Amino acid sequence: MSRILPNLCFIGLTLLLSGCGKPDDNAAVTTGAEADVSAEVEAFYAANPEFFGFKTLADVPVDLNWEAGEGLPEIGSPEARKGGTQYGALQDFPRTLRTVGPDSNGGFRTFLLDEVGMSLTHLHPGTRELYPGLAEAWALDPENRTVYIKLDPQATFSDGAAITADDYLFMFWFYRSPYIMAPWYNNFYSTTYSNITRYDDHLISITTAELKPDFAEKATNLRPVPQHHYKAMGENFTERYQWQFEPTPGAYIVREDDIRKGRSIALTRNDNWWAKDKKHWRYRFNPDRIQLNIIRDSAKMFEAFKRGDIDQFGLNLAEYWYEKLPDSDPDVQAGYIHKSVFFNQRPRPNFGLWVNTAQPLLDNPDIRKGVAHATHWDLVIEKFFRGDNDRLNTASDGFGDFSHPTLRARAFDIDKAQQYFAAAGFNQRGADGILANADGQRLAFTLSTGYESLRDVLTILRQEAAKAGLDLRLEILDGTVGWKKVQEKQHDIHFSAFGVPLEMYPRFWEHYHSVNAYDDAFLEDGSINPERQLKTQTNNIEALALFEMDELIERYRRSNDRAEMVALSHRMIELHHDHASFIPGFYQGYFRVGHWRWIRYPEGFSYKHAGSAGELYVHWIDTDLKEETLAARRSGQTFDPAITVHNQWAE
Repeated sequence: MSRILPNLCFIGLTLLLSGCGKPDDNAAVTTGAEADVSAEVEAFYAANPEFFGFKTLADVPVDLNWEAGEGLPEIGSPEARKGGTQYGALQDFPRTLRTVGPDSNGGFRTFLLDEVGMSLTHLHPGTRELYPGLAEAWALDPENRTVYIKLDPQATFSDGAAITADDYLFMFWFYRSPYIMAPWYNNFYSTTYSNITRYDDHLISITTAELKPDFAEKATNLRPVPQHHYKAMGENFTERYQWQFEPTPGAYIVREDDIRKGRSIALTRNDNWWAKDKKHWRYRFNPDRIQLNIIRDSAKMFEAFKRGDIDQFGLNLAEYWYEKLPDSDPDVQAGYIHKSVFFNQRPRPNFGLWVNTAQPLLDNPDIRKGVAHATHWDLVIEKFFRGDNDRLNTASDGFGDFSHPTLRARAFDIDKAQQYFAAAGFNQRGADGILANADGQRLAFTLSTGYESLRDVLTILRQEAAKAGLDLRLEILDGTVGWKKVQEKQHDIHFSAFGVPLEMYPRFWEHYHSVNAYDDAFLEDGSINPERQLKTQTNNIEALALFEMDELIERYRRSNDRAEMVALSHRMIELHHDHASFIPGFYQGYFRVGHWRWIRYPEGFSYKHAGSAGELYVHWIDTDLKEETLAARRSGQTFDPAITVHNQWAE
C-alpha cells in the first residue's frame, strides 16, 4: 500500500536493516505481444466524468491564495556532503519491487517509496506544516473541499520523462484498478477523493470527499504514477511488474544489475535527480549508493556492524544498548562508534498481541479478556526493556485529542484472568497447571511472531501466562512467513506492530471494519450472516466484525467536524477495548542508534516528529573521516567518546 499502509517490520529495531521478504526465483516478466492499456484508461475517464474533469486555465478561480511553505526551516544541514557508499543489511530478500499488490508491504518498501518517494507536498518533520515536493505551489478552497496545485515544471521521473497532470489522472485509475489486487487502495482512492481536474500540463485540482481537518494534507499527499511505465498493465500485473523498478521522482533508483536475488540489492543516487538543488531536498539523500546485503541472523548482523561492514545499527533493544554495545565498549570509548538517543513525538507503532477472533475459543470475549489479564507486559518492560519503554494503552495512542484520554490497558492480574477463564468453562487445573474445561480441552493457543530478536518477550509472556493457567505455545517465524500467516488469518495470537504514519487522527477502517474481516459479514438487519466467509489479505487481522463499529467508522469517515471525529474516535477505541481482540504491549518514546564516526548527522541530530534515525536521510558519509577512523583503529589512536542524548522533545 501507500505510505499510510502499515508496515509489519519491527519499527526501529535496526536502521536500514529490516526486511520482510524472500527471493522468488520463479517470478518472471511476461513476454509476448505488448498490450496497451491507454484505451481502457481513457474509457474509464469518460465513464466517470464526475470524478475526472478536464478544463482550461480560464476555469481556475482568480482569487486563489497561493502558498508554498514559505518560512519553514530547511530540512538537513548545509554541512552535508554527497558521496560514499552506505552499507547496511536486510534479514530477508524482498519478494518484489512492486510497491502495491501481493507481497509488496515488506521492509524494503521503505527504500522504494515510504522514505525516499516524493509526493505533491510533505509534512515538515519539525512543524507538521506542508512543504513542497512535486508541487510548486498550492491554494486551498475549503468551501469546495478542493486544493489547486501547480506542478513543478522541472519535475521528472528517474527515466527522464516529465511529470505532468496526466500522471495524476492515471494514478487514480491505477489505484482503483482490480489489476493491482489491492483492496485497500481500491477503497481508499475511491472513497477519500471525489474529483481530479486537469487544467493544463502543470495545473490540477484535487477534491476530497469530505472536508476533513487535514483535507489539505490528504489532497496533496499524492504521488504520480507513470502511465508510460504501466502501458502494458493487465491481468498479469503482479507477475509482469514483479521485478521492474518503477521510475521514481525520488533520489534513488534500483538498477537491474544490482539485484542479486537472495544475496544483495543496492540503490544508486540518480545523478540527474531533478530535485537535487531544491530547498528541503538538497541536503538529504547524500550517499551515492546504499548497499544492502542479506544477513538473516540478528547476531551476525551486529557482528558485521562491529567489524565496520555496516555503518549504522539500531540500538532500540536494551540488550544492544546496555550489553552488546555498552558505553564501556572499547570502540565506543575510543570514539570509533558513536551512540545517540533521540526523543521524538509522534503516533506510536501498536506493538501488542493481535487476537484472531475467528479461531475457536478466541471467539469468546471472556477468553480474550482472560488472555489480556494473563499477559504481563509490565514485567516485559521491566526485564526486557530495562524500564526504558512504557505500556501502550490502546492501538491508537499518540494522536493527541483523538486518542482516548482515560482508557488504560488491562493489567496483569491472575485472579481476574482465572475469573474470565472460569466464565468460559475453564476452571479445572491439570497436573501441569494449565486450565481445562469439562471436556478435558486445555486452555492453549499458539503465540506467533515474525520478530526473531524479540523471542525473549514471548518467553516472558509465556512463563507468566502459565501462572494463570494459560498455555501459550511459542512460534518464532521469519518476517515473511509471519506476515503471510496473519494475512491468511491462520494465526491464533500474533505479536506484531503496524507502522503508524504521521497523521492528525487514527485510521479505523482497514483494521476494524467488517468488510475487511468477512465477505458479507452481516444481514440487512445487522445480525450475523451465518454463511459469511473469512476474508484474507487484509489488515483486519483480528477478524473483528461489529455492526456498531461499522456504523461508527462510516460516520467517522464522512464527518468533517473535528469535535465529532474526536468523540467518534473515543467511542471506537472504547468498543475495541471492550472487544479485547487487541492486547496493547509497549511503546518507546525515542529511537537509539549506533553509528561509526564517519556517519554524520546535523546539529540537533533529527526532528521532533521523525520516526527513526535514517527516515529523513539527513545523515551523510564523511569519506575523509572514514579513512582517518580506520587508520586510527589500526594504529591504536583514539578520539573522544560520543554518547549523546537528544532530549529536546522528550515528553
